[in-house]
Amino acid sequence: MADWIAGTAYQDIFEASAGQALDTLAPQLFKAGTVLFRPGDAPFGFVLIISGRVNVFLNSRTGRELLLYSVDPGETCVQTTLGLLGAQSYTGEAIADTDVVAVVVPPSMFDTLMATSEKFRRFVFRAFADRLGEMTQFLEMVAFVRVERRLAQWLLARAGEDGEVKATHAEIASAIGSAREVVSRRLEALSARGIVLPERGVVRIVSPDALRRVAGGPDE
Repeated sequence: MADWIAGTAYQDIFEASAGQALDTLAPQLFKAGTVLFRPGDAPFGFVLIISGRVNVFLNSRTGRELLLYSVDPGETCVQTTLGLLGAQSYTGEAIADTDVVAVVVPPSMFDTLMATSEKFRRFVFRAFADRLGEMTQFLEMVAFVRVERRLAQWLLARAGEDGEVKATHAEIASAIGSAREVVSRRLEALSARGIVLPERGVVRIVSPDALRRVAGGPDE
């Protein structure tokens, strides 16, 4: 099995032949903030993340951005899979959220492994199906769940033990599919009710029980 695979999320996924092919590839470091692709770019390869996280955004002409999904070790980018299988250009933008160590499988090797490795092919399609399911759930949330409830759920899911969520209003808006101005107004309303305390780059949860009641409220 390939040396870089040992101890990673891919250790037990691929058979020996696929591992030998992947062993010819060297892990690469992408520093936090690196743009891996932009709309209109052609897929440069199939990325297997060893450590770190990549965020994939959809950007509007007005400058708004929507966080479509994040890619962690053992997961795949649905836009890359679509691009490689269908020879399509990217429609989103991928940015390294942290320092990322990854192996980039060239398109030619990706095609060969898809044709010859049952386990590699199964991994690609299973990860693709899982990602599409997550995106469907996200779109349903954006379409049918009130902004205040989405905000409350997001804050509760990401709060540390100290009740703090380190994120800007713009980052929160991108994550829950809203606008920064809307998020700011909702946070101010929650603050007026003594539920949260917005600070610069941080939202402090003052009353977790009250925020949980907001998170469990009715949908639109």
